[in-house]
Amino acid sequence: MSSVRSDLRQRRAALESEWSRWVPELRAARRAMDGKAPLRPEVTDSWVRSLHTVDPGVGSAPVTDGGEVRPRWADSPLRRPVSDLADELNSIADDAGFVAGVTDESGTLLWTCGGRVMRRRAEQVNFAPGGRWDESAMGTNALSLALRTGRPSAIFSAEHLVAALHGWACYCAPIHAPDGRILGVLDLSTTWDRSHPLAMSTVRSLVSTIETRLRADLGAGLRSGLGARQRGGTTAGRGAEASSGTGAAGVAGVRLTCLGAGQAVRAGTRLRLRPRQLEILTLLALEPEGYPPERLRDALYGERPVSASTFKAEVSHLRRALGGGVATRTYALTTPVDCDAAEVLRALAAGETEGALTRYNGPLLPQSEAPGVLAWREHLEVAVRETVLASPVPEHALAYGARAPHDAEIHQHALRLLPPHDPRRALAAGRLSTALRD
Repeated sequence: MSSVRSDLRQRRAALESEWSRWVPELRAARRAMDGKAPLRPEVTDSWVRSLHTVDPGVGSAPVTDGGEVRPRWADSPLRRPVSDLADELNSIADDAGFVAGVTDESGTLLWTCGGRVMRRRAEQVNFAPGGRWDESAMGTNALSLALRTGRPSAIFSAEHLVAALHGWACYCAPIHAPDGRILGVLDLSTTWDRSHPLAMSTVRSLVSTIETRLRADLGAGLRSGLGARQRGGTTAGRGAEASSGTGAAGVAGVRLTCLGAGQAVRAGTRLRLRPRQLEILTLLALEPEGYPPERLRDALYGERPVSASTFKAEVSHLRRALGGGVATRTYALTTPVDCDAAEVLRALAAGETEGALTRYNGPLLPQSEAPGVLAWREHLEVAVRETVLASPVPEHALAYGARAPHDAEIHQHALRLLPPHDPRRALAAGRLSTALRD
């Protein structure tokens, strides 16, 4: 854990140095950077745009009249799905030391939650309902970049243009309406020393849930209107519903198990999916914002020469199995999918080591050799293992050690944590001896 903190400290110091070097010069010259700065282009481009309207020394975000925010939140299509998730968002934010917020499409915060200490710190920079966080109001930040690009965004410490935000790390993802419009942004923010890459996976997963509920609300509204027309004697409506396959089954959730094995179940029935289709479903469940076709093809096949028709046929079969639950232009899930691997990532991001270990039943799709699956498999294995090594609870090391008999470091960690006369030391010592012989 100390090495992680040291890495974050070094990264923060390097960014502060670059900020101190470049921002005053850009502010004076109002010009683009020369391309030699070791900073992300999206950050430096935003600095240049922001400096036309934002003072880097400003202490907090400008605030919209609070009387305007309440009716905007009451009328927002995000209010219902976010309220449904409020307990989970509160739990994640409070347990992991984050503050969560939801904006509208203009970048104005409409709703926030989190522990009392973190909320109070956030309120000092007006990260609270009514605060304006668009680029023209508050410069470079994760909220403004997510709104501008339509993609998830993370900003760490001195990547923020405003110096008052250099103590923060922020993770955001835009929330899209069923028709593709950006309705707002979900943000998870914390202090720089608590920065964790799994926070982005958590944000993406939560946004996917919100977007799924938005689609379900839309479908319910359409079905309600259709039902009203049917009761009025419209026979054409009945034919349209029958041919389109809408109805309650259209938004029925899928349970995907991909750790240690692979299967997908809906309404108690196992879906008949080939291994390649399970790989596609797993990748889409772990990256809710979806894949452009070429990127998904690379994630499945790498450099193997596979025809476009073969690739499209696999996606089409999965789409049919899900009742049309895969978007076409950018491949993304449009039906609710509960995934055990995504649950592990959420538990880790929330600091729930025991919950993560309970759900982590083995490697991700262990028979798969798809490059994208291999990358996620390694990510999960490293994340779980490092969390166990950082945990002071011996039960965590013992539980993980049962699944990792050849991991000597895990067994040594268990022995360090167990009291001298704990009978479980014999178990850990035996595992260590076996691991060292292999």
